Amino acid sequence: MSEKKERIPVENSRRYFIKQSAAALAGFIIVPRSVLGGNRPDGSKYLAPSDAISLGFIGCGKQGRILSNYFLGTNEIRIVSISEVYKDKSELMVKTIKSNLEKNKQTGNDIGVYNDYRELLSRKDIDAVIIATPDHWHGAMAVKAAEAGKDIYCEKPLTLTVREGRAMVNATRKFNRVCQTGSMQRSWKEFRQAVELIRNGFIGEIKSIKVNVGPPPVAYDLAEEPVPGGLDWNKWLGPNEFKPFNAELAPPITKDVYPNWRKYKEFGGGGMTDWGAHMFDIAQWALDMDESGPVEIFAPDADHPVLTYKYKNGIIMTHEKWEWNNAVLFVGTEGELRIARGRLETTPASVKEITIGDTHKHVYKSENHYKDFLNAMRTRTKPVCDVETGHRTATVCNIGNIAYQLKRPLKWDPKEEEFSKDAEANALLGRPMLNEWAIKI
Repeated sequence: MSEKKERIPVENSRRYFIKQSAAALAGFIIVPRSVLGGNRPDGSKYLAPSDAISLGFIGCGKQGRILSNYFLGTNEIRIVSISEVYKDKSELMVKTIKSNLEKNKQTGNDIGVYNDYRELLSRKDIDAVIIATPDHWHGAMAVKAAEAGKDIYCEKPLTLTVREGRAMVNATRKFNRVCQTGSMQRSWKEFRQAVELIRNGFIGEIKSIKVNVGPPPVAYDLAEEPVPGGLDWNKWLGPNEFKPFNAELAPPITKDVYPNWRKYKEFGGGGMTDWGAHMFDIAQWALDMDESGPVEIFAPDADHPVLTYKYKNGIIMTHEKWEWNNAVLFVGTEGELRIARGRLETTPASVKEITIGDTHKHVYKSENHYKDFLNAMRTRTKPVCDVETGHRTATVCNIGNIAYQLKRPLKWDPKEEEFSKDAEANALLGRPMLNEWAIKI
């Protein structure tokens, strides 16, 4: 009873299995030992170059480097190009890729390196792009990538605003692209188990959900610092209005940390979208709301001590602290379920031991988020966290942030993706974007 994967039409001219001659033009050739009759260190066979998918990476900070390792670990891809506005980070990315290849006894020549991601998109030898930039860039880059005929893996949260998320979905569908959201918890066993236990009613009807993630964002207020050499600050800002540089937004490579741009509403959505894009996503999945969402949001007030969402079926979901950090608590009529990374507990405890059998409801099964994306590319089907799914989860986070900002109740129409009779709130569903980087929303 597994959910069927929806097939996506493919343009006839599109080729996903690159020929040797095209690979030579790519400027980056991985030569597997299988060409000479060898195996990988783990004993598995190497793919021939003609079977590998060619990727371009946009954004080469800490998360981009991590993703390059994960994708190379599939033994199904080659990285032919990268785009990064901070020279030190692009150089470190190239070193990271080559070091990974050397560990697996693979070799490669030069990787195309670009300051402007549009140059990367113009390359015909790239099948898909991995977008690992700050959130304020996601919408513009993903739409342009779809227009360029590239499939897309985009980090979560999918977009900074609701309107940009819908533009991403529209572009993905219009140009028949595959787009995976980087919400990798959907490919983790404990989260799939939790969702299937809930979908099959093992804790009864869900009455309420508590999501414990960080706070909403704040306005950017950091002191101006000198822009370091090798950083194109204007391109880092991209579609945003000018803000002065501070190293908290783009730390040097000597600091192996995630940058703090997530905290500021000009660039991210605070903890609400950072961890919220993971944990509200699990709530949406469990409620089978991947193409919908709540209908009311209540900002904290006398009647609602914490931010509160209400779904049409009456289920209440709150953004509040409870015993586990970055976790979700489901309360049903017959029990409870608590889920976090690497941790699943139920009340009664016996619920956790239930085996989901063939006669039960099942959700899409993915055991490797990166292989799932590559498989969806080859089969032209939707991946486990399709662009619509990622957009809907980001929307839950973003409309929550709007309620926090306006400090009043809001009525949300998930079908029309608008607030009911509320021009002030609807104005916050999008944002001005500079003309050079603007997309149609």
